[in-house]
Amino acid sequence: MLNDFCGAKKVYLACGYTDMRRGIDGLATIVEQQFQLDPCTDTLFLFCGRRTDRIKALYWEGDGFLLLYKRLEKGRFQWPRNENEALSITPQQYRWLMEGLSIQQPKANRKIDKINFG
Repeated sequence: MLNDFCGAKKVYLACGYTDMRRGIDGLATIVEQQFQLDPCTDTLFLFCGRRTDRIKALYWEGDGFLLLYKRLEKGRFQWPRNENEALSITPQQYRWLMEGLSIQQPKANRKIDKINFG
């Protein structure tokens, strides 16, 4: 379910480490207080602890929160640890993450916003 989640307009990663004992209220508090974002929007928020084999996802469905938990049996998620911020990712980066790849693929072609021909 989480691998092909497509209900959200935006996806944010909570970079760094998150205490995975937190539930809906604790994760929503992180979104509001630490990242200054509204958890009650059409946004999927992803969290990862020190063990990178499991993630939690928080999503507002309009009438309540959905809390998803995924634990990999083999392998690890390539989670950005360098900053303590919310990082907006593209649908392609989300697919890479769910496939166990880094969200920054050095050989992937990047989308070009505008070409200046002169």
